[in-house]
Amino acid sequence: MSTLAIATAKEVFDLLQDDLRAIEREFSVDAVSSVAAITEISGYLRQGGGKRIRPLLLLLAAKSQGYSGHGMIRLGAVVEMVHSATLVHDDIIDAADTRRGRPSANTTWGNAKCVLAGDWLYMQAFRVALEERNFRVLDLLIGLTQQMVEGELLQMEKLGKTISVDEYNTLIYRKTACLFEVSMRLGSVLAASGDETENRMGEYGHALGMAFQIVDDVLDLTATEEVLGKPVASDLREGKATLAVIHALEHSSPEERRAIETVLTEQNFGSVTHAQILAILHRHHSVQYAMDVAFRYAETARNAVADLPDSDFKRALLWVPDFVVARDK
Repeated sequence: MSTLAIATAKEVFDLLQDDLRAIEREFSVDAVSSVAAITEISGYLRQGGGKRIRPLLLLLAAKSQGYSGHGMIRLGAVVEMVHSATLVHDDIIDAADTRRGRPSANTTWGNAKCVLAGDWLYMQAFRVALEERNFRVLDLLIGLTQQMVEGELLQMEKLGKTISVDEYNTLIYRKTACLFEVSMRLGSVLAASGDETENRMGEYGHALGMAFQIVDDVLDLTATEEVLGKPVASDLREGKATLAVIHALEHSSPEERRAIETVLTEQNFGSVTHAQILAILHRHHSVQYAMDVAFRYAETARNAVADLPDSDFKRALLWVPDFVVARDK
């Protein structure tokens, strides 16, 4: 990432640092249970860091529309609890050993405890959200949870198989973009700006989330383990066809297609190496194709908030898509 991008990132996080710290405090209080294992697992997930981009988006959506109440702190913690619950469940489903350069929670506490801790976090998120006394908030969170669970099941059905671009888009919307969308919508609901503005915020979150996941999938193929903090090419090893791979499959020779399909079905790099797959992707400019799609989604996100009143928060919303597509992990 460029020096300018890093400088701008610092400006955005400085703009929201007090609120982000308040969300961290809220999360730490809300994630305490009378059962020690739940508190320990929740604390471990919270301390894992991450970009906190979802609560950041909620803050920007609310503040760009003039809201400044405690609800954005409460709901910022809610979306981070939901996100943490999805991460611990994902790691169990994927049998992941690492997350952000640390052992995944399930390697320490085991699958059974982590499943239940994830369930508890989901329910705690709803309990905290209920304090808003707003049916629209609950409606958004219920729809979100259903979408994410259905998406995980759909992805499991597609493992080891070739899929279409439309199927891929459906999967990454449910896996990632729906939480970005709901984070933006929740900020708009707090500001009570009306359906039209909420829909624009939702469009921003949807497009940004799609860009985010496409870049994530590209980095999984092309980055190093040291940078990612987890094994590279995990998606292919798990039998998941992501956008660059789908593009390569559509443009490959029969021999190249067989090589990619072998990795997907065998779910390892025993017969075909990671380097061979990368060579096929680069030969057909498939990585660049995927990044071009991500850039188009980023532009869609920027256009969605173009009519907001000018403010530091709007400028931050216009910058975030650049951060998402330029990151290296």
